[in-house]
Amino acid sequence: MGKRTKKIGPTRGFGARYGSTVRKRYVDIVVTMKKPHPCPRCGFRQVKRQSVGVWRCRKCGFTFAGGAYVPATKLGTVSRRAARSARIEESS
Repeated sequence: MGKRTKKIGPTRGFGARYGSTVRKRYVDIVVTMKKPHPCPRCGFRQVKRQSVGVWRCRKCGFTFAGGAYVPATKLGTVSRRAARSARIEESS
């Protein structure tokens, strides 16, 4: 029997289980989670995930809450924008 192809990437241990669509979604989530994200305080791309929803900049040490898989979620961005516009309307 010849050699088989070597499995690499985040789904290497799954084999043929769970279906291709689920494995592709898993790869997308894990790859985005593992890449360095920009820090909201210093701007450097050094933010890594500590645990679910907890993110920490490796340069300045800033720890903050964010999404489970990304530091800034779409819902958080929308709510920040709404809060900012409410604050502007209130002061006018």
